Amino acid sequence: MVKYNRTHMCGELTIENIGQDASIIGWAQRIRDLGGLLFIDLRDRTGITQVVFNKDEDPELFEKAQRVRGEYVIQVIGKVAARSEKAINPKIKTGYIELLANEILIISKAETPPIYIDDNLNVSENLRLKYRYLDLRRPIMQNIFFVRHRVNKIIRDYFDRNGFIEIETPVLTKTTPEGARDYLVPSRVQPGKFFALPQSPQLFKQILMVSGFDKYYQIVKCFRDEDLRADRQPEFTQLDMEMSFVEAEDVIGVIEGLMKDIFKKIKDVDIEHPLPRMTYKEAMNRYGSDKPDIRFGMELKDLSDLLSQCEFKVFSETIKNGGKVKAINAASCGASLSRKDIDGLSEFVKTYKAKGLAWINYTSEGIKSPILKFIKEEEIKSITERMGAKIGDIIFIVADNEKVVHDSLGQLRLELAKRFNLIDEDKLGFLWVTEFPLLEYDEEEKRYVAKHHPFTSPMDEDIYLLDTNPLEARAKAYDIVLNGYELGGGSIRIHDSTIQEKMFKVLGFSKEDAWEKFGFLLEAFKYGTPPHGGLAIGIDRLIMLLTGTDNIRDVIAFPKTQNANCLMTDAPSKVEELQLKELGLKFY
Repeated sequence: MVKYNRTHMCGELTIENIGQDASIIGWAQRIRDLGGLLFIDLRDRTGITQVVFNKDEDPELFEKAQRVRGEYVIQVIGKVAARSEKAINPKIKTGYIELLANEILIISKAETPPIYIDDNLNVSENLRLKYRYLDLRRPIMQNIFFVRHRVNKIIRDYFDRNGFIEIETPVLTKTTPEGARDYLVPSRVQPGKFFALPQSPQLFKQILMVSGFDKYYQIVKCFRDEDLRADRQPEFTQLDMEMSFVEAEDVIGVIEGLMKDIFKKIKDVDIEHPLPRMTYKEAMNRYGSDKPDIRFGMELKDLSDLLSQCEFKVFSETIKNGGKVKAINAASCGASLSRKDIDGLSEFVKTYKAKGLAWINYTSEGIKSPILKFIKEEEIKSITERMGAKIGDIIFIVADNEKVVHDSLGQLRLELAKRFNLIDEDKLGFLWVTEFPLLEYDEEEKRYVAKHHPFTSPMDEDIYLLDTNPLEARAKAYDIVLNGYELGGGSIRIHDSTIQEKMFKVLGFSKEDAWEKFGFLLEAFKYGTPPHGGLAIGIDRLIMLLTGTDNIRDVIAFPKTQNANCLMTDAPSKVEELQLKELGLKFY
């Protein structure tokens, strides 16, 4: 036997190979000893081949095969034969054939694995992450990474066809204020100084525009030291792109073409474009979110004008103080929600700072609600008409400042959709959200902060607002949303030094502060800056949606937990005192 002379992958053999000799290598997935016959399902990344050992034909080979246990790595040489009719498995490509073994080599033995190599695995995620190398052997996991590989190739081919150049940017760089905490790396050769791992290549890609590379892209690792959620990781991968001499429409057009290419080649789905668009203000008013899931209704409706004079002080006083009263109609859900369920939903919205949740249930026995005694009949009628309510529906109402109303009802809308299976999982809810606010006010720092970053351009017609009413200024910013997830976001950048200085002033940066934080970019801007703009797409989130998982850790080979730990390597870990001394660091 020639060691490791593999002629076929385990998932490649078909009826066309019947009668041929084949040599395959893989892991023993399943072993069945029937006395005179022994079957081993041999698995590699392409699939499974059933291997047959016959005791009567070769007792010595049969005895050797009996030593094989689950997850042993073995090589088998034999002849491809057709399965008997009742042994055919039409669910797999190799289900019509089997390999009649005449040689076996045990390459590597294995202990009993702590988790089964099975797609129906039912163990804790922590155990999967600790033994990630075993978890990744499962076909369902391997398929995710085949998809990821294909998506990366489609991206590179697409940008190459469209005249872009891929350029790598530094991983060790200068710390700059970009919204999240930086991961810092101490410098040994310059004690007391630190590199930062990039939150994005934002400043470098703008410098590349100054450098004359008018169409740049990169598939790049980024790092943010922030509290994690189900769809976030401390290190993540994004598609980063930037173009010169463009407006928002040009960037949007390139990304729409890319999405069309990816979804056709991966899902065989034709995406109609241009994709639908919605302003930030409309998205918040209708869905309570700047990344709305538009695959179902249950939109927010403003009841403030109907209830400004009502006797229910929670509503009327909120409106009087500048707040909002808004509602959603959970159509046909009323009869399925018990009072205990409704109380649970009241607690749910409190996590989004709502003080309470009012409700009106339209039952076959009449309208039921704890606030009926405070609301006049004509006000109930007006609410019913605006909400389009009918028997079987239940209306949920929140009164508070606009942010709390939007956050709580927007999340309640999603919770009810999941609970009552209102979302068509086969539908793709693509959407562009545009005209984001340029600025936000940070209550803790008592100053304006950039919604995106300090180099985002305001809408031309809103530049004057930087002097009069900065929070009303809109940005030339755009996010692409899919199924309630922000796939990516970008903007047209400021290239006019006068506007940039005005932006820094609004943000509270002195000229000295701006040069301290962004000097290398501002210096580059002195030597001829083209108008430019771009966008970044979250690759991890894109793969998550393409493969149908709701856990971003499934699409990253070696992810971190929500505490930013790697359970497999036990990182982060303590370091030797000598290493700290070399870096001039000491813990107190």
